[in-house]
Amino acid sequence: SNYIKKIGKIADENDYRVFVVGGFVRDLILGIEDKDIDIMVLGDGIKFAELVAKESGTKLDAVYKNFETALLKTADLKIEFASARKESYERNSRKPKVETATLEEDLSRRDFTINALALGLNKDNFGELTDSFNGYQDIEDKIIKTPLDPEKTFEDDPLRIMRAIRFASVLNFKIEEKTFQAIMKMNQRLKDEGVVSQERITNEFLQILMSDKPSIGLDLLFKSGVMDIIFPEISQLEGVDQRKDFHHKNVFYHT
Repeated sequence: SNYIKKIGKIADENDYRVFVVGGFVRDLILGIEDKDIDIMVLGDGIKFAELVAKESGTKLDAVYKNFETALLKTADLKIEFASARKESYERNSRKPKVETATLEEDLSRRDFTINALALGLNKDNFGELTDSFNGYQDIEDKIIKTPLDPEKTFEDDPLRIMRAIRFASVLNFKIEEKTFQAIMKMNQRLKDEGVVSQERITNEFLQILMSDKPSIGLDLLFKSGVMDIIFPEISQLEGVDQRKDFHHKNVFYHT
């Protein structure tokens, strides 16, 4: 869009390197229209966001200093600016320690390869794809896998376990075997209230229910053991036979 070009122009004029990253790039490749844009800035993301707001004759809608991110809403877009960062999480906290990083380092800490893509916005690399983890191919092959070791990825943020299943359900993608094994191994981490809030889990669950074929996600939640943790009442339907008239089936799948 013109707004994205404008952001690139402001970056060139003020010596910033900026990229569109994550879901917007993935959706662009899939041909899905997206109103949420994530801009990654090498350097001070908040300062750059302030420049863009000023040039647009508006103010930032929110600034999150801890995460070095800022939010700007236009009539039809929601743009989040963030400094490229390395994160290390404390094991029992959602608060990351944020350090500035290179483009590659920032992409490596993302949840899945399909979201670890960046498009250049500067004049010299406009529209150029940075794809260090084969995410483009994984979009083509409809595969969900983590850029780094899946256990480390889920350890850093256990909500990604839910996100993997949500993306599989919404996009009708397959979860890669090693990633799925890690989900089964790590799913207890979703119990950790200090690390993952119930509302974030609920939000992912509702997005699974709102996907075109929620049965994909519900089946994965069940087979991975995640359902036992987040919604045991549904899990316990498994194996309960329903015998009435012509019904004779597993109540979990029937429900």
